[in-house]
Amino acid sequence: MLSERQMMILRAVVRDFTNTGVPVGSKALAKQLPIHVSSATIRNEMAALEEQGLIKKTHSSSGRIPSVEGYRYYVDHLVKPDPLQPNDIDVIQTSLGGDFHKIDEIISQSATILSNLTSYTAFTLKPELKDSRLSGFRLVPLGKRQVMAILVTDSGDVENQTFDVSEAVSGDQLEAVVRLINDQLVGLTLPDVLQKLQTDIPLKIANYLQSPTGFLDIFGDVLTRAAQERFYVGGRLNLLNFSQDSDVDSLKSLYSLIDKTDDIANVLGPPSDNISVQIGNEMTNDALQNFSLITATYDVNQHGRGMIAILGPTRMPYSRMLGIVGAFREELAKKLLDYYRNYDE
Repeated sequence: MLSERQMMILRAVVRDFTNTGVPVGSKALAKQLPIHVSSATIRNEMAALEEQGLIKKTHSSSGRIPSVEGYRYYVDHLVKPDPLQPNDIDVIQTSLGGDFHKIDEIISQSATILSNLTSYTAFTLKPELKDSRLSGFRLVPLGKRQVMAILVTDSGDVENQTFDVSEAVSGDQLEAVVRLINDQLVGLTLPDVLQKLQTDIPLKIANYLQSPTGFLDIFGDVLTRAAQERFYVGGRLNLLNFSQDSDVDSLKSLYSLIDKTDDIANVLGPPSDNISVQIGNEMTNDALQNFSLITATYDVNQHGRGMIAILGPTRMPYSRMLGIVGAFREELAKKLLDYYRNYDE
């Protein structure tokens, strides 16, 4: 347990270092603390904090900087999210106020907005789709034996793919297949549709197509894309602004991580009601040992929950970042609820 004075000093060390990047000394702290404390007393308290592993000395300065444990204690016990500035709210609402035609457009734009607000790398994940249902399937002729397959879910997601049709397949055969899919599969959840593609649907389609494998592959691809989790990344290049490692291989590993859905999903973890902060080696991936990750879940009622996150240096201004992330998830949820409301109507 820390004393009130020790907590006050640790808070000041974290805030000063995250603002300036300069190790903090006792004289600087004496000027910042809200109570009068001598430099000697501050040095004694800093020695106690250092002994507990909450701050540490750097090689190049007599000042102290927070350790990962110090940041952890600060985030868990001392930090208070800063209220968002009115101009930040205006930027969020204006940027989300455009005319979007797909959920993915909103989620993708959200990653860019969040990255611009924080100057860090941002991730956004669309609402979970395990309960989404197939609401329609169409084939649109494009000419020259090309056809576009269009799949629509009840959550407003639209996926499409263009493919070539054999001359042996007639328009009537394709229309029969579309009727079959809509009759048999509309209203089912996407996982259930995928399961039926492996069981009884191929036999039924074989009644209309001599070789249904190609069509089933196309339909399966479009369906899989509609059902998969999809992350969007904003501000990829921002990683270069605060990466402490100039080693090319390390940077390649970092960029490879953020571009792989499964890997970044493991880093972000499962949805949580609370805003979560992971610091340095608390994350399992070695490429992130000098970074902090703030994640938050947003809720769009029956349409599921999605996630937003920012990846920045351990030396980030946590109060401001927590304030931004907290406000942003509320504004994004409002925008998505409006979208779903209009779609449902």
